[in-house]
Amino acid sequence: MNLNDARTLARDLDAKDPLASLRSHFDIPEGTFYFDGNSLGPLTFRSREVLHRTIEFEWRERLIRSWNEDWLAMPARVGNLIAPIIGAAQDTVICADNTSINLHKALMAAVALRKDRSEIVVDINNFPSDIYIAQSVARQHHMKLVAVPADEIIGAINTNTAVVTATHVDYRSAQILDVEGITKVTHSHGALMVWDLAHTAGAVPFEAAALDVDFAVGCGYKYLNGGPGAPAFIYVAPRLLEESDQPLQGWWAHAVPFEFEVGFRPAEGISRFLTGTANVLSMKSLEAALEVFDSISLGKLREKSMGLSTLFIDLFDAHLAAKGFTLESPRNPVSRGSHVALGFSDGKALVEAMSAEGIIADFRPPNLMRFGFAPLYNSHEDVVTLVERLSAY
Repeated sequence: MNLNDARTLARDLDAKDPLASLRSHFDIPEGTFYFDGNSLGPLTFRSREVLHRTIEFEWRERLIRSWNEDWLAMPARVGNLIAPIIGAAQDTVICADNTSINLHKALMAAVALRKDRSEIVVDINNFPSDIYIAQSVARQHHMKLVAVPADEIIGAINTNTAVVTATHVDYRSAQILDVEGITKVTHSHGALMVWDLAHTAGAVPFEAAALDVDFAVGCGYKYLNGGPGAPAFIYVAPRLLEESDQPLQGWWAHAVPFEFEVGFRPAEGISRFLTGTANVLSMKSLEAALEVFDSISLGKLREKSMGLSTLFIDLFDAHLAAKGFTLESPRNPVSRGSHVALGFSDGKALVEAMSAEGIIADFRPPNLMRFGFAPLYNSHEDVVTLVERLSAY
């Protein structure tokens, strides 16, 4: 398909797109084509509006009274907004800290529940921070860290395994891991499962409760569009909440934080996975951005995501493969998250050149160009524009 015909097709698809109007919720600068929502989601108009009110009214006028009037309830409230996005029950998700800290909490809690075990299994291609955290937990507990490729995780699990941790959507290739199979085998050996949903939440449906996942963590600044440094979230299966204990026993995790007791007593439920004072402005921005998910079907979101990335791969075959680009993501859309990775020897320079022109993607060493296709604001015509620019290099 030539690019003129592709643009005609894309415009027709956009005209029929039931999610097309959602782009109006995002303040994407005129002339900018944004394909990096897998790293940082763009600003929503609603976040700007809410932050303005928070600063001018809640902080400036109400001052410390805003804690009791609104802010203290935010972590649980935002957690409950995220819960349906990851297929979790209400009051099983809390918004707090960042992904690394929450992963540390989850792994430490899981290890404490399996004190008789000696190994932690981790995907060797996981995001480096996840590996560092797993290394730290293993070192603190004198455990063996078993780091294997994703397709070898199931074979690495045995009766010595305390916990398995992996990322649902690979941050490089966008490969979707077999969450059901890995979780089932983990449980069959008596171990616990911790999933990282950083590249899942807001783009790929996930069923934490139905899949009987033990713990899950994720961030708020990618497909959830909460803003730079937006707080993360942690999910704990209801069956584990009463017996789970996490190591960062900050005052917000206390049963009665404002009684200022010297001894720590964990709060009931998911609140025991809090630590310290919430970052109000960041959490307010995330809460506002999540409103866009209220009116949409996650199934429709996923359908559009697959359509956008499939169109890109079809055009890659026709226009980019012969120019030295290589496809580094799965061809099967069911096995692919919401970004596509291309290998290219001059990828870093090309990403930088396109960014200067307002076509924004990202680069991961040694040669990967990543293009995020966020169904909330990317269009099919955006995809054609991207391929036109890549093919001109």
